[in-house]
Amino acid sequence: MRFKDITNESIIPEYDEIEIDLEEGMAWAKRGGKVVRKFRCTSGRRKSRIVSKPAQCFAAPDIKKRIRLKLTKARLGSRMARKSKRTKKVNPASKRVAALNRSSR
Repeated sequence: MRFKDITNESIIPEYDEIEIDLEEGMAWAKRGGKVVRKFRCTSGRRKSRIVSKPAQCFAAPDIKKRIRLKLTKARLGSRMARKSKRTKKVNPASKRVAALNRSSR
């Protein structure tokens, strides 16, 4: 499935005239308590990661955010893992996301 088949939204407005053919897969994720459609990168720096816009697959990394997450994981890594594991088992939105992503494989 191609991005242009899903939406009429422009990926990069400056290059609308050029035919852009990205092979990004569709995935589902949570944003708050809601289930939203996202994209799985098939190439680029963020390969196999889920992002909200296909253009993010090729975006430069934010070094400040990378360092902040590394420090947070060093402090709270095991606590974060336990909390996310519990959320995925209990939260209805998480269960819905898992089912939607399982069906799209």
